[in-house]
Amino acid sequence: MSDFRIGLFYGSTTCYTEIAAEKIRDVIGADIVELHNIKDTPLKAAEDYDILVFGLSTWDFGEIQEDWESRWDEIANLNLHHKTIALFGMGDQQGYGEWFQDALGMLHDAINDTDPAGTIRRIGLWPNEGYDFIASKALIDDSNLFVGLALDEDSQYELSDERIHAWCMQVLEELAG
Repeated sequence: MSDFRIGLFYGSTTCYTEIAAEKIRDVIGADIVELHNIKDTPLKAAEDYDILVFGLSTWDFGEIQEDWESRWDEIANLNLHHKTIALFGMGDQQGYGEWFQDALGMLHDAINDTDPAGTIRRIGLWPNEGYDFIASKALIDDSNLFVGLALDEDSQYELSDERIHAWCMQVLEELAG
């Protein structure tokens, strides 16, 4: 199955995003997914892959995870044209319901800004059913879809494994289609 490689780039402060990244790798296949902690790997390395997964968490009142924040300016200089990209994010819908998954939405927008011609293929959009939050920058045009997989290890940790598995299967189907 591994006639392609997926570069999975994540930033993790409390290890939850890293654990989710490892689970995504394990479900899709360790022979296909190569993990990169952006604390140790420049984002420029993403250009080496045709298929990318980016993961980050939202902190406090809609803030970007610190490793992503330290590399945020690098996004504008990435050549992501003709790449296929899926996103996942961590957030706390109960404690920070007005900012749930905001960093995920901001990453989505920053990537879009690098692609005025619209050559990036987006996969892995995720329904917002089963979540309880007030607002999110990660919703697509106030629709019922997040720009990527939304995980909440604070108030819905028991759903994370099931969501990761379903999302990975969806991503693989979209890659095949």
